[in-house]
Amino acid sequence: MWLSDFTLVLPDRVVPGGSVLIEDGVIADVKEHAVAGGLQGDGKHLFPGFIDMHGDMIEQELEPRVQVDFPMDVALGHLDARLAASGVTTAYASVSFSRGARDGERRSFEHTCGIIRALKAAKDHMRVDHKIHARFDITFTAAIDALGDLLDDDQVDLVSVMDHTPGQGQYRNLERMIELKAAREGSTVEQARADVEERLSHRTPEDEVLANLQTVSALCRAHRVALASHDDDTVKKAGLMADIGAVISEFPVTMEAAEAVVARGLMTAMGAPNAMRGQSYSGNLSARDLHRAGMLHILAADYHPAAILPAIRVLAKTDPQGLAGAARLATANPAKALGLADRGEIAVGKRADLAVVDANDRVVETLKTGEIVHSNGSMTGIAACLRTVA
Repeated sequence: MWLSDFTLVLPDRVVPGGSVLIEDGVIADVKEHAVAGGLQGDGKHLFPGFIDMHGDMIEQELEPRVQVDFPMDVALGHLDARLAASGVTTAYASVSFSRGARDGERRSFEHTCGIIRALKAAKDHMRVDHKIHARFDITFTAAIDALGDLLDDDQVDLVSVMDHTPGQGQYRNLERMIELKAAREGSTVEQARADVEERLSHRTPEDEVLANLQTVSALCRAHRVALASHDDDTVKKAGLMADIGAVISEFPVTMEAAEAVVARGLMTAMGAPNAMRGQSYSGNLSARDLHRAGMLHILAADYHPAAILPAIRVLAKTDPQGLAGAARLATANPAKALGLADRGEIAVGKRADLAVVDANDRVVETLKTGEIVHSNGSMTGIAACLRTVA
């Protein structure tokens, strides 16, 4: 089946009036001109399907309000539809192993393990290719065995290590952390400050943190699962993350840390909402500044998949390769970082994972392996040409 007269967003350039042949879910041919017959795109943009390496949305869907639990099938079904409607065809659901109110109790991470296994079991029935990104709080020593069990069972596709201890990383600005905590929880600033001080009084010893990092790194190497660092804020921490084998630095907090990880060969990832808005909600490094410095490699949904496309549009204005360069941040680059050699580009032999975008910057159709997984109904006739997944 030919898709004809589309504006193709290729890895290195944008081609107006191009065409793509889809056969058996794979791109079989690419022409830089319109072809007779097939589905006419009338100049609409054809992007590779977006690859989201870090989306926190599943936990929000499962508990949309405090102590309001939704069934997995309801939560995942809604998230799946949101992702497809945003042009995402591969999504790494970020699920956290974090210290919390039930710190140290087995049930505090049994729930997380249950989410991961349920996601894996449901993926064959979803619109989007769902994968698992286990976010591991490196101070949560008691949960390492649970992470190891999941890796043994091939349940995890990416691991990132984080440390949300106040005073460093994402929360290096204690006063900003206290303000955000009070606003999020509806408490007073004084109560939020007392809670932060309580956490600081139980800081995990540095040697235990280092031992945990080494253990998780060894687990990832043994299972050939990519390892990412999270919230690198100093040159020292950036060096440590590179030393333990991280290949991606998610959301670097400072330009100095970003420079250090890039110098060590890591790819950086920032949130699309940050790039779209022009600032980090927590007051840290701007994705636009990192992109302007030539050191941004990957855009992730973070907490809002609909931000990916507008973020690409914003960054395209300053990217040396324009739209093609900005689009790589959510397509070819994450595919490379995560070892997904079969997708991420409009190229012969790649999966026909595609997003059709109209002149109003709406994702009007999303295709996964050549099948329609999202349609807003504006392209009449496409359903007759391609199979639709309900």
